[in-house]
Amino acid sequence: MISNQILQNNVEGIKAITKADLCVVDIEGKVLASTFSEEISNSSEIVDFVQSQAESQVIKGYQFFKVYDDHQLEYILILSGENDDVYMIGKMAAFQIQNLLIAYKERFDKDNFIKNLLLDNLLLVDIYNRAKKLHINTEAKRVVYIVESSQGKDYSAMEIVKGLFGNKSGDFITAIDERSIIVVKEVKENENYADLEKIGVSIASALGMDKEDETHVAYGTIVPELKEVSRSYKEARMALDVGKIFFGDKNVIAYSSLGIGRLIYQLPIPLCKMFIKEIFENKSPDDFDEETLVTINKFFENSLNVSETSRQLYIHRNTLVYRLDKLQKSTGLDLRVFEDAITFKIALMVVHYMKYMETLDY
Repeated sequence: MISNQILQNNVEGIKAITKADLCVVDIEGKVLASTFSEEISNSSEIVDFVQSQAESQVIKGYQFFKVYDDHQLEYILILSGENDDVYMIGKMAAFQIQNLLIAYKERFDKDNFIKNLLLDNLLLVDIYNRAKKLHINTEAKRVVYIVESSQGKDYSAMEIVKGLFGNKSGDFITAIDERSIIVVKEVKENENYADLEKIGVSIASALGMDKEDETHVAYGTIVPELKEVSRSYKEARMALDVGKIFFGDKNVIAYSSLGIGRLIYQLPIPLCKMFIKEIFENKSPDDFDEETLVTINKFFENSLNVSETSRQLYIHRNTLVYRLDKLQKSTGLDLRVFEDAITFKIALMVVHYMKYMETLDY
């Protein structure tokens, strides 16, 4: 259904062009939009016209026209005057409103189709049949973005995102819940993941990623056809969740960049606790002092390079070696050995994951 404001804008636009006053009412005679200065509707006359077989009719100096939505009578259009010019204006206005109905209905149907597609609510045959009816290219490459702000999904955020993508027929902007905005973007032949990252940054910047209310943007992998869009959506959803846990400093995160965090995110908490107990016994990384944690993180950042790590920490090489030896005695893991370093790194990520999941339980 078209909003009354849209109808009002259209009748005012038609009057500005034709200088003719017109009014749109529903089949019960309620005025929805009008340029008349006086009340002109007569419910009994409208009811009689609705029940008649006529598509248009002159009644007491006014011309009445029927406007249909898919063969169902939706509106009555009323113009003042009985001459041929008024009749022609009325037919054109009725045609305009009927096309608006079709356009808005198709827009709604497309939005509903995309939502069901993302949620895997459609059979394969339904995807192709409905896409054909809605004139959606099934073979175009696409990727799904999820945009989430601490402010939630408000009207302004949705309009900003729509404005970034313009009115491109191959892109769809929708929402499944109150927390996020979803963009299904058609990927051109010359676009790659570097371009997708730039688009993600543009979205975050437009919504104010530097503000107190942070915006997070996540996106999945490029899928080759329409039926696989739900996979890209699931990937983007996982990227959003995993990004909050392991990449809290990033506003834009790609599914392809999640690395081992993607695997840890899918582990059950009891298994994580068992793993941590085996590695640290009765200790936890939370028990390490600040100096030790900074040393560990800097050592990992520099790919286990002792010289570079000591230089960046402004300490002597022997001091760093002493700290690593001390850590080895307390945990049994030597971070200078690749396998031990990997084990320790995974353990730290698992602990971080468990702490995050605990916050969701409260």
